[in-house]
Amino acid sequence: MADPFDIEEIFPDDDAPVRLPRRQSGPAPQGLAVTLMADYTLRTRAWLPSAAIVALLIESGVSEAGARTAISRLARRGVLQGRREGRHSSYRLTTAAAGQLSAGGQWIVSSAAGAEPWDEWWTLIAFSLPQQERARRRELRNRLRWLGYAPLYDALWISPYALTDPVSARLAEVAPQAITVFRARHAEFGPATRRDPLQAWDIAAIAALYEQFIRRWRPLLRHIAAGRVGGAEAVRARTEVMDTYRRFAVLDPRLPVRLLPPDWPRPAARDVFAAVYDGLARTAEEHVRTVATRHGDGSMAAVSAHTVAEILAGVGAS
Repeated sequence: MADPFDIEEIFPDDDAPVRLPRRQSGPAPQGLAVTLMADYTLRTRAWLPSAAIVALLIESGVSEAGARTAISRLARRGVLQGRREGRHSSYRLTTAAAGQLSAGGQWIVSSAAGAEPWDEWWTLIAFSLPQQERARRRELRNRLRWLGYAPLYDALWISPYALTDPVSARLAEVAPQAITVFRARHAEFGPATRRDPLQAWDIAAIAALYEQFIRRWRPLLRHIAAGRVGGAEAVRARTEVMDTYRRFAVLDPRLPVRLLPPDWPRPAARDVFAAVYDGLARTAEEHVRTVATRHGDGSMAAVSAHTVAEILAGVGAS
């Protein structure tokens, strides 16, 4: 089954020295569909009528044709499971997708927590895979990205944190006997030839993306507090804020605080995200239930929103 959190949506050409996301113009239908299903059906794996999913995606700015194509492709990828009753079809998250989304959600939310203490040792991963094995090279790079590593050079990736046994096992699945791991301190080598390990990440650009996120969403908070956000707008905003925020888990590797500029905007962005996501949960849930009931044959009581704290605790399918 394809990973519902497709990193190529963030780093679409991993053979190039990409540091920041190159987003599509407008909404990415498959990403929005996955986020929508996770936000309201992850706890119960409720079935949603396909017409309801299409209607909700249209409210988020996706065309009807784009919405139907996204659903079809997610079903082929093993993210959604379909069923048909007469002329009506419904979809729910597959068991595998629900498990990945639950774990992925925990990781996304926990990644905004404070960075761990640092012992000033770096982990370096060197690998050698033939150029013709492009698929395996791409998968290895994708996994390294998700794990917080960045390319200091083409085949030398770096992280400030130690490599754990579970991480080692995940990398070995992709490239057995093709990886060498080092733990080392950075040694000064003179300014003419020096490349600081921190240059593997574009710190200024990551900070700018955080600031952009805050500027985009903070003004909505006063409308949420005043109860001036309607159902369709609540679903649209909640889907978009999660779909955008989840990218920071890959872009921001939780570098040690001492390496970062003062007033690093991660905590402020997390607070804004939680305020929007939690503040709109009940309104959005009611709207999704109403739309699903309108397009279904009965009550959609199984539709259930969750909060950031519940994601962190582990939202699992029952």
